[in-house]
Amino acid sequence: MTDVIIGVVVVVIVLFFLAGIRIVRPTTRGLVERLGKYNRYADPGFHWIIPVIERMFKVDIRELLVDAQPQMIITNDNLNARVDAQVYLKVKADEDSVKASQYNVANYELQIVNLARTTLRNIIGTLTLKSANSERGRINEELRKTLLYETANWGIEILRTELKEIDPPEDVQVTMNKVVKAENEKIAAVDFATATETQADGLRRAEIKKADGNKQARILEAQGQAEAIRLVNEAADRYFIGNAQVLRKLEAMERALVQNAKVVVPADTQLINVIGDLAGITPVPVSKNPAAPSQDRR
Repeated sequence: MTDVIIGVVVVVIVLFFLAGIRIVRPTTRGLVERLGKYNRYADPGFHWIIPVIERMFKVDIRELLVDAQPQMIITNDNLNARVDAQVYLKVKADEDSVKASQYNVANYELQIVNLARTTLRNIIGTLTLKSANSERGRINEELRKTLLYETANWGIEILRTELKEIDPPEDVQVTMNKVVKAENEKIAAVDFATATETQADGLRRAEIKKADGNKQARILEAQGQAEAIRLVNEAADRYFIGNAQVLRKLEAMERALVQNAKVVVPADTQLINVIGDLAGITPVPVSKNPAAPSQDRR
């Protein structure tokens, strides 16, 4: 009988011990209450509580996504917009924060949803639909700051907020698409006109440069001719003093010969004397050598 009682006691003790075993994972933290009053904080690992007298509440400290749920918001330009947002948060891992998330707020997930929806109405209600779509970053930042301020004693951290959508009514969306298309076509037309103008300006500059080059070439040519005339005049003054008329006749004769002018040479006259006579130069005396006439004939 005694052995039976001892066996029963041992079994009860073992069951009692097993009933008090608690394992806390690294992703959670534990709060141990004794008879309804907070007693101690449980880090990850093995813990034992007194069954019936003590209870452990585990709190998840991983990042949590909370959907603020879609809602219709009237913008500042009196348009209905369907707005949806997401909030990313987590409970801080220290003892005070874990306690605050359980004792300072009832169901912080639900509270965050309602707070985010109210804050979005306040923010987007002051913006036009166009500015609300173009300023998503500012809306996200204002929403996050408001949530951080309002949940300062909840023991949670607002990691980030994201607007999922800001959709206007279907008819407004169609009109906005048409406006955007018209603006894009206008920009494309302006770009094309600018490109055409730039091309025309380039062609004009090229023609101007070409004309300047031709002008410069003519100037250089005229300067070269003037220099040649100057040199001729200097040579005439230096080597043909008193014979300017003869020089002019020689130049005229040179031009005539270049132009294939015909010159009649008498049979008994030498070619050099004919050219000299045309230029007004004293003829060269004819040689008395009997072979000369035969040479002239050849």
